[in-house]
Amino acid sequence: MSNNGEREQWGSKIGFILAAAGSAIGLGNIWRFPYITGQNGGGAFVVVYVAIVFIIGFSVMLAEVAIGRRAQLNAVGSFKKLKGGAWAIVGWMGVAAGFIILSYYGVIGGWTIKYIISSWTGLMEAGAAGKAGDVFGGFVSNTFQVVFYQALFMLATIWVVYRGIGEGIEKYCKILMPALFVILLILIARSLTLDGAGKGVEFYLKPDLSKITGDTVLAALGQAFFSLSLGMGCMITYGSYLNKETTIPSAVVQICFLDTMVALLAGLVIFPAAFAFGVEAGAGAGLTFVTLPSVFSKMPGGPLWSSLFFLLVFIAALTSAISLLEVVAAYFIDEMNWGRQKAAWLMGLAIFLLGIPSAYSLTGNFKIAGKDFLDAADFLASNILLPLGGLFIALFVGWIWTEGARKEVSNDGTYHFNIMEAWIWVCRTIAPIAIAIIFWQGLRW
Repeated sequence: MSNNGEREQWGSKIGFILAAAGSAIGLGNIWRFPYITGQNGGGAFVVVYVAIVFIIGFSVMLAEVAIGRRAQLNAVGSFKKLKGGAWAIVGWMGVAAGFIILSYYGVIGGWTIKYIISSWTGLMEAGAAGKAGDVFGGFVSNTFQVVFYQALFMLATIWVVYRGIGEGIEKYCKILMPALFVILLILIARSLTLDGAGKGVEFYLKPDLSKITGDTVLAALGQAFFSLSLGMGCMITYGSYLNKETTIPSAVVQICFLDTMVALLAGLVIFPAAFAFGVEAGAGAGLTFVTLPSVFSKMPGGPLWSSLFFLLVFIAALTSAISLLEVVAAYFIDEMNWGRQKAAWLMGLAIFLLGIPSAYSLTGNFKIAGKDFLDAADFLASNILLPLGGLFIALFVGWIWTEGARKEVSNDGTYHFNIMEAWIWVCRTIAPIAIAIIFWQGLRW
């Protein structure tokens, strides 16, 4: 690990790419992407999604990384340093979003640990008997169990952030991300060898462009934005640990590619298996914790395939959770002069405590204006804070800090970024309009 003054830095470009890709690759790729694809026509949705990732997603991510590297500070401190005034509020929205999202993300991350274990202790038998839904319902209504597994997940997250950038986040992401791809490939090989898998592959990868509608585009827009961890300060924070020699555009292209690749590969696990066993591919969030255990129970060696799948989901959740806690911890390290250990443990504990009402609300109690606490927290972060954060980041680079952004992206003129003007134009117009649409669509409580 090298140092810039006292600030930690990534030890290598690949370390940054794997950590940032890990931030982007989360439950949205493994869990949400397949069923959103299933609900929106399969291959046609994939075509639209990929196009949006590399036009709008790339542009906003590049803006975030450039802001962070130029300022060498956390999300709040970056805006204070580069412009000051009310722009610091954009950074605050990122820190708040990271705090809130991780509070309930930790709950769902805990589910994955439970299901890795349950794959060997009765889940397959229940799935074979058509009672996987009963297992899930029984688990989430047991608040003590849910909080226990949430605590395990948060401890793993805190430990990595506590260890620092080089010895913590970079080191563990270099282990976790290759492991994620290996598990994905093993599961794909198993899924594709099932009888009837070909129909699932055809549905998934053979685009019927006639199925593209306005709703398809909106769904792809929302999925791309949330999948890439945009608007929450993660890429600003990770960018702040990046050395000045790295060419940011090529790194961001690789992050977008890895994120999209994992989402696409996850579909090759789920769709062939779903079609092979006659399961509805667009079944919704229950696909992961209710439908797929039933599918795995029908395979020879079901416990192995089930535990591997939930290990995959755990890794994806953990790498995202690490980046969310780092956003919050970095603020207290930079702005409050806290030590990393204090910031990681105190903020991790505070986030864990905020997550307990989300865990409790799964019993059907503790509602806010008709929504479960978990759903209300998700609405505030995902539907309000993230789109607003992404919108103002795009406008900041497109209209306010434009020359600074040009210098940072070109490494002060030493690197020729071929599509510089197109990128600025997207940040000025296309990205803000697209994100405003996401925001407007998400305002329905």
